[in-house]
Amino acid sequence: MELICALQQYSWGVKGKLSSVAQLAQASQVDVAIDDSTPYAELWMGTHPNGPSLIKGTKRLLSSYIQENPECLGKIVTSKFGPNLPFLFKVLSVNQALSIQAHPNKSHAEELHASRPDVYKDPNHKPEMTIALTPFLALCGFRPQQEIVQFFQDIPELVSVVGRAAAEEFSTAPSASTLQACFSGLMRASKDVVEEALVGLEKRLLAMGTEDADRLHASTFLKTLSQYPGDGGCFALYLLNLIELQPGQAMFLGPNVIHAYLHGDCVECMACSDNVVRAGLTPKYQDVDTLIAMLEYQMSDAHSRIFKPTKLDASCELFNPPVPDFAVEAIKVASGKCYSVRSVDSCSLLLVVQGAASVTASSPAMPAPPASVVRGSVLFLPANYSITVEPSQDLVAFRALCEP
Repeated sequence: MELICALQQYSWGVKGKLSSVAQLAQASQVDVAIDDSTPYAELWMGTHPNGPSLIKGTKRLLSSYIQENPECLGKIVTSKFGPNLPFLFKVLSVNQALSIQAHPNKSHAEELHASRPDVYKDPNHKPEMTIALTPFLALCGFRPQQEIVQFFQDIPELVSVVGRAAAEEFSTAPSASTLQACFSGLMRASKDVVEEALVGLEKRLLAMGTEDADRLHASTFLKTLSQYPGDGGCFALYLLNLIELQPGQAMFLGPNVIHAYLHGDCVECMACSDNVVRAGLTPKYQDVDTLIAMLEYQMSDAHSRIFKPTKLDASCELFNPPVPDFAVEAIKVASGKCYSVRSVDSCSLLLVVQGAASVTASSPAMPAPPASVVRGSVLFLPANYSITVEPSQDLVAFRALCEP
């Protein structure tokens, strides 16, 4: 069945028709009106109450259909998660930096929800997979020790906000605890110290020529500072890996992994949760103490953060993270070819991001699939059900499911 999915208008999103999120929604929903002054940040596909999907043509909630027909989920899902869709599927169109953040594990999420339900509205964890649709810039995980030490040597302003004692101790005795002390110093630095350091580094970077070997870090710092003036979180760039995902590349964000999206479009799949612990680069509530205490202070290089898929066949790659809540297939089918989406004992959500195709059911199920899909089409496929697509234009689609 085809779905109508929720648009989220967060301030960091790309505005108007330039937003891929808006384009996808409008391509499959002719009645969607796009305002060029409005940011369209996320397209939500699933049953989360903050943005539930509707069944196209009926305006019935997908969650209601699932509750009345739990067998559509499949045994893989119901045996682990009961009569609930365990994942939330999204498209993001990022114009400015999102907050420095991490997501708690399951037990910590339950604790946070119990103690502060007004802030942490979900008791669920939120592992997530990010797959780039365009060149996608992000911060993810702490850098290797030698890179951080080099930045301490090259950027005195960074040392001033982290604290000289913390920077020196980390440089001579790198460990999780000394790294935590550096990050804590940055997040808790006084406003005066932060502002002086930001002004000083901004002046130095602007005075550098374009021949400087590290223009990516310089331009990223300056752009982030223009978006969040006076925010010490701009310095996190020098403690965290700066990652440039190319289209089709992915990264997996497990519990307590620090990250921030900076720019670009991506597909994202996660456990069905909206739990975020933030500190820096946001006007929203910042829980600095909780974030500092919960983070994984493991150092690794940017390349190690790239999550590699498994090739299932000539048209399909599987991104299967080490969590039971979800996996994602990337499907590419050339015009004029036929491809059968595999049948698994799990329901799935299929999103078309490029092209058009006719659709036929390869196995019986009710309700029947639409006769065709175009860019922006989103289908809910019941468990043990397959469709065959025959593209009239080269087709690119992503499918969220639970992998056996």
